[in-house]
Amino acid sequence: MHDARMPAAPPADATTLHATLLDWYAHHARDLPWREPGCSPWGVLVSEVMLQQTPVSRVLPRWREWMERWPRPADLAAAAPGEAVRHWQSLGYPRRALRLHAAAVAIVERHGGRVPEEHAELLALPGVGAYTAAAVAAFAFRQRHAVVDTNVRRVLARAVTGAAEPAPSLSAAEVRLAADLLPADAEESATWGVAVMELGALVCTARAPRCERCPLAGRCAWRLAGSPAHDGPAKRVQRWAGTDRQVRGRLLAVLREAPGPVPAAALEAAWPADPVQRARCLDGLVADGLVEPLGDGRFALPGA
Repeated sequence: MHDARMPAAPPADATTLHATLLDWYAHHARDLPWREPGCSPWGVLVSEVMLQQTPVSRVLPRWREWMERWPRPADLAAAAPGEAVRHWQSLGYPRRALRLHAAAVAIVERHGGRVPEEHAELLALPGVGAYTAAAVAAFAFRQRHAVVDTNVRRVLARAVTGAAEPAPSLSAAEVRLAADLLPADAEESATWGVAVMELGALVCTARAPRCERCPLAGRCAWRLAGSPAHDGPAKRVQRWAGTDRQVRGRLLAVLREAPGPVPAAALEAAWPADPVQRARCLDGLVADGLVEPLGDGRFALPGA
């Protein structure tokens, strides 16, 4: 990834690509609160963590609740980690709530309660990986970083490389391509990053791309090649019913809805069909730090 302070010029033919997509974004971008000029870097960080593997429609009400309850990192850091899990509600992958809490604590302890601006310092926060650090640096601080999520990978695979779908996992070549396509201007590059994401979310979708509405249709390598079918391995469809994920969700729901610790019998009643699976899932929740076993046979959210 290019250093934000020493931008490399994008390929010569990228200028038209930038102008076309940025104009489309200016007219079609969704009105989302974490994109508003007054949104704090903390609000951007919370949104980026919540949006991982979760659609915007589910994130919106939860983000608003979190920002009202914990408008600053210090507010969340002062709460018990279990409260973060409780108010995560049904967003899924609840370990993200613990990571946000840990990040808030680190922001208070290391940075005086302010989300750090430097990419390296963002990357050093607990639970913040390469994608989230780049996203916060770009979207909150308007720096020049390539932000590569699933939508960006799909758009670039189709529009630039001519593939129906990106590779199963992120490659170094994809990161280089995204970095090479960044506009030289930092402000414009930050908008470009979210514009590519938006195109992937609204138009260049995985299952039913709306090519007739795409501003890049006339120069899309995949479309110009006749929209060849994906020739790689089929994506695995994750089932839900009866999985450990469902059981873990049921157990956490009991704890979130209770005002305090709950007896083991309450958890047993949440999934009586398979005691072995229930015990395995409860052990996993304890190992992940999402549930605390108490000495008297009861269970609670962490720090509750």
